[in-house]
Amino acid sequence: MTEMITIERAEYDRLVALAEDAEDNAAVAAHLREPEAGMPADLVKRMIAGESPLAVHREWRGLSQTGLAKASAVHRVQIADIEAGRRNGSVETMRKLADALDVAIDDLV
Repeated sequence: MTEMITIERAEYDRLVALAEDAEDNAAVAAHLREPEAGMPADLVKRMIAGESPLAVHREWRGLSQTGLAKASAVHRVQIADIEAGRRNGSVETMRKLADALDVAIDDLV
């Protein structure tokens, strides 16, 4: 049998906020343990300014479009089109690129 507890909405919202704060604190603590694991601020600023996340991650990893094409088995022209915003990659294409760059697909979109 499942136990049920009823609480006021305000208390529920407070508990959710505390849980989110705890997640944020855990992320900060992880970063402080391994600061080099995070992306440098200048690269994040480039993405915020509208630059292609794929291009920024590729350059961060020190890869040319040709190098990423070889590492991901995605054609270089397709990579160029995605970076330029002319085309969107399929989920499968983005998965291959994310795997080659060792990032989550969400980081590329």
